[in-house]
Amino acid sequence: MVAVVVVIHVLLCVLLIALVLMHSGKDAGLSGAFGVGGGASAYGGSSAIVEKNLTRITVIVAVLFFLMTYVLGRMLT
Repeated sequence: MVAVVVVIHVLLCVLLIALVLMHSGKDAGLSGAFGVGGGASAYGGSSAIVEKNLTRITVIVAVLFFLMTYVLGRMLT
């Protein structure tokens, strides 16, 4: 059971790192490489909508990451 939780925890960690790097900063960062920063024509709307959805997904993954960290900590003690 601990192995399953560790695998999920690692996957959430990698996903959270990728999502944070996809956010556009002052200089558009890595989000331009993945098409998040300038994707107005690709999504049919403004890039603000894409950023808002990316922020929501990042928050959800971060909450799941912290919950899994708590669960893993309780399992190992």
